[in-house]
Amino acid sequence: MAKPTEAKQNETLYHTIPLSELTQTLKTNPTSGLSETEVQSRLSTYGKNQLKGETRKSIFRLFIAQLQDALIYVLFAAVIITVFMGEYIDGIIITAVILINATLGVVQEVRAGNAIEALRKMASPRALVRRDGQVKEVNSEDIVPGDIVVLDAGRYIPADLRLVEAVNLQIDESALTGESVAVTKEADATFTEEYIPLGDRTNLAYMSTLVTYGRGTGVVTGTGLQTEVGKIANILSQDDETKTPLEIRLNQLGKTLGKAALAICVLIFVISFFQGRDLAEMFLTSVSLAVAAIPEGLAAIVAVVLSIGVTKMAKQNAIIKRLPAVETLGSVNIVCSDKTGTLTQNKMTVQEFFNFTDKHKKVSESTDLSVDGILLSEAMVLSSDATLENDEGTGDPTEIALLQLADDLKIDRKTLLAEAPRIDERAFDSDRKMMSTFHQQNGQYVVYTKGAIDRLILKCKYVLEDGEIIPMTETHKKLISDAADTMSNKALRTLAAAYKPMDKQIPAEHFEKDLVMIGVVGMIDPPREEVKDAISIAKEAGITTVMITGDHKNTALAIAKELGIASDLSEATSGAAINHMTQAELESHIQEYKVFARVSPEHKVNIVKAFKSKGNIVSMTGDGVNDAPSLNAADIGVAMGIEGTDVAKNASDMILADDNFSTIISAIEQGRNIYNNIKKSVIFLLACNVGEVITMLIAIIAGLPVPLIATQLLWINLVTDTLPAVALGMDPGNPDVMKEKPRTTNENFFSHGAGKRVILAGTFIGILTIVAFAAGYYIHGYSPFANTIPEEVHEYARTLAFLTIIACQLLYSFSFRHEYKSIFKIGFFSNVYLFGAVLIGFGLQFLVLYIPFMAEAFKLQALGVKEWGLVMSLSLSLLLGDEIIKLVIRRGK
Repeated sequence: MAKPTEAKQNETLYHTIPLSELTQTLKTNPTSGLSETEVQSRLSTYGKNQLKGETRKSIFRLFIAQLQDALIYVLFAAVIITVFMGEYIDGIIITAVILINATLGVVQEVRAGNAIEALRKMASPRALVRRDGQVKEVNSEDIVPGDIVVLDAGRYIPADLRLVEAVNLQIDESALTGESVAVTKEADATFTEEYIPLGDRTNLAYMSTLVTYGRGTGVVTGTGLQTEVGKIANILSQDDETKTPLEIRLNQLGKTLGKAALAICVLIFVISFFQGRDLAEMFLTSVSLAVAAIPEGLAAIVAVVLSIGVTKMAKQNAIIKRLPAVETLGSVNIVCSDKTGTLTQNKMTVQEFFNFTDKHKKVSESTDLSVDGILLSEAMVLSSDATLENDEGTGDPTEIALLQLADDLKIDRKTLLAEAPRIDERAFDSDRKMMSTFHQQNGQYVVYTKGAIDRLILKCKYVLEDGEIIPMTETHKKLISDAADTMSNKALRTLAAAYKPMDKQIPAEHFEKDLVMIGVVGMIDPPREEVKDAISIAKEAGITTVMITGDHKNTALAIAKELGIASDLSEATSGAAINHMTQAELESHIQEYKVFARVSPEHKVNIVKAFKSKGNIVSMTGDGVNDAPSLNAADIGVAMGIEGTDVAKNASDMILADDNFSTIISAIEQGRNIYNNIKKSVIFLLACNVGEVITMLIAIIAGLPVPLIATQLLWINLVTDTLPAVALGMDPGNPDVMKEKPRTTNENFFSHGAGKRVILAGTFIGILTIVAFAAGYYIHGYSPFANTIPEEVHEYARTLAFLTIIACQLLYSFSFRHEYKSIFKIGFFSNVYLFGAVLIGFGLQFLVLYIPFMAEAFKLQALGVKEWGLVMSLSLSLLLGDEIIKLVIRRGK
């Protein structure tokens, strides 16, 4: 038997092929199965029934990949420069920053790369097969195409199957299709249409889904990567990892700073050459200034700020797997959410019911029910095979919901079951669409039947009204039909119940004749209570919530309307419609839809990519195997921590520990605030560095002595700037951040006037530093342009310049806490970390200035009160000037 190509096998439409033809093609016998000899032959042809992951990169390769970034290159250049200058400690610090960041990146990438390994673990380890005419248990990885697999309740399906036999067979396919209700399978079902959603292919069963009820057999049509789960593994392994917006911005910033540093070196060197300065000294000065132009601590500060944010978010049930994903959340403007278990409770719940006495009622309003209303629920309990104890249920989700209804109505189920023991039953089948149980109750025999309304009503001759059994009329039929239509219009799944009291025992084939109609119940997987408010907050923040589900269109739209996601049928589409679109057509219409129903895993990925093609930053939430590819394709994937599969968790960037949709909105708020804090740190650092550059350029262009020597520049850049920058990254969140629109994809750190502020602040810092520098000469009676000046005067002037530029930077850091709000309104103490950083910064300067060996190392002089007064006056003038600018901005707004 030749091995088909992967493409051909993936395209095979097994639900359309007659079973007899399929068994001939696979050369198997449903009665006896394959022989062991044939199994071994096919194992060598098809390989093991397992999901083989792609070859994993070595830790070394992952580590090297982390170093291939423009900003990292700039940091390496800074290491070389500082080591060349003899500043070995500074070189060690920068190197440590690079290595720590690369290590963290490797750890995160290794975690994220476990998705396919988790898929492999989902396969059932053992399976029942029929071989050589005998049923035996084998390892699921030894199953081959053509094997006959025996299915029973509670067993995972080991491979993709075409069903040969199905007796009351129900399979939970929620992890693959997203549907919360188990699917009833029909082995003899036939289909002619090629495209049918996975959940509607009732003659097929899929690998890693669970048999919840009944029994059956099936012939294996696909194993390993040729299964539907295997296709998902392929999608995961083929999808390219994309950089987050923060990574892109930092990469761009690194390139910009690298070019700026090179330009500064060249400019100073050229100017110094024409001025006739000492070229050796100016080389050291120029490279020092190049280091000053590059915020070496930027990568470390960003990592610290992100880590602080991650810790805070973890306490709020949002677990971040990749640090840059925190910032990505703040950019999200499209949240593509799975319905089942994410927007809804993943728990079928009876919402409404109807009987001829109480009429139409909601469960929440069902107080003082009539005897007829109580009997409706009791009938549902007695004709059920499910169990429900301590909120833990087994069996069909629909039947579990009916047991919960009885509990809500305060019916004692244990007493009821004890007083009405089951004697006989007629099991459910897909032809009758009903089931009946036969009980001995209160000295007589009673049949209880539940099933589809359109089938059950044909078996009813009477109705129960006001406690009496009366003949059914056309009026009764219309009442119950209208009640069912009302529920169906709300996307409720309807189920009817009837009964028949008797004085003797009868055969099972006579159970469903001349029944008494009791009433109808309507149920649905209801939305989570907190989700509607979360979606409303998201909408105010400019974030669109989109539902992507494997459920039916009407049900999905009903939930979407209730949650405020969609308001009209035109905003919903289906997988069948998407299947007839090209990707270009989908992209052109993608903004029209808010609900996507009956979609496959491939559709989910295409939908996410279509939204991204329009410039959106897309988040995808989900919990099942079917969500993993789209989680991986999205800018940020969010998996459920409680109900989520390992596959979804490993493919995601963030995990919700409480499976709460509102946690996503909280995380987005945190992401926005964290990005704002990172931006504050970046802009502050750059403003300080520009101040250092401006100081040096003004002095050199004006022909002044060098105001700051190399060691002083490195001290300022690596120590003094860093503390306030980290503290700004820990700023309390802006309470109004969710009233703002998401950042656009082309926004960078210099948007909204931040670039102008860097230049303006840097210029003022430079000018004030030059003023202090020049004052140092004039205080001693010298002009800074004089040819002969004692070295101690140079040191005195440089000390004033050194302290002034540091004090300007420390005090000016308070102004970066908000773009236009006054620091006097925000408060100096509302960020205790920043206040502490400023105090520590001044403390460090006192140490450098008044400890003799440190003062000598940095070529500084101890200053008195008069000089400190000059330094503080100049520094405070910068902060007050910024307050005036903010006042003008506020009045403009």
